[in-house]
Formats: sequence, C-alpha cells, structure tokens
Amino acid sequence: MSGPYVIRGAVVLPEAELVWRFSRSSGPGGQHVNTSDSQVELRFDLGKTQVLPPVWKERALERLAGRLVDGVLSVRASEHRSQWRNRETAAVRLASLLAEATAPPPKPRRKSRIPRGINERRLREKKQRGETKRGRSGRDWG
Repeated sequence: MSGPYVIRGAVVLPEAELVWRFSRSSGPGGQHVNTSDSQVELRFDLGKTQVLPPVWKERALERLAGRLVDGVLSVRASEHRSQWRNRETAAVRLASLLAEATAPPPKPRRKSRIPRGINERRLREKKQRGETKRGRSGRDWG
C-alpha cells in the first residue's frame, strides 16, 4: 500500500487489522489474466476493531448492517491488470465506505414559518389574477 488511509480526522485504517485475499480476475489482461492473481478482496473486522471510537463503531455497524458478514466488511477490486493498483483501489474504497458510515447524522431540519406579509401578498395577487380571468368571460356583454 502507498500509505495510511485516513477514515476521518486522525483515525487511520490499521494495516494489522486488514486481511488481504488474492485470486484470478475475470477482468482485462489477455493471456496475463490466466497466470496472475490480480483480483483483490480486502476484509476488515468492524465488530472487533479497537481503532474506531465506540460511537463511530456503533454507527458504522448500524449503517453497514446489510454489507457485513459476522461483523466483517468485505471489499473487492478487479478493475486493473495489476494487483498493486487493485490493492490501492480496494483500500481507498474501504476507507471511503467507513468514512461515509461513521459520519455524524445531518442536523434535523427546522420548520420555518412563512411571514404573514408574504402570505397576504400571495393571496392578494391570487385574488387579482382571478378578477382578471373573470373579466375575460363574455357574460356581461349583453
């Protein structure tokens, strides 16, 4: 790997807790694809990690529940011919997934009141428009 992958702030993906698996890729590579293990599967045990703060860990476990198998998050990469580039891709993908899952929830939306003047103006314009349309009918023409 090229360096530490930052999740958020000072929290970094720990190299010791990452489990790598390599296999033959079905992607591009011609004859090369049959001889090299370029597909990468990266696993990170979210349930047992001590790197994430407890609040982040709880949030991530809740948000990624559909992707986890026994608390383990798995990411695959096979877009590139070289194993090294696939390793980079998988690590970046895992870091961004964790960053997104541990992000704090957005602030709740506060309902705003429409000012009385704006509402009155809207009703006045609506009434005026109705009068204009009513004046177009030919019933008063005799």
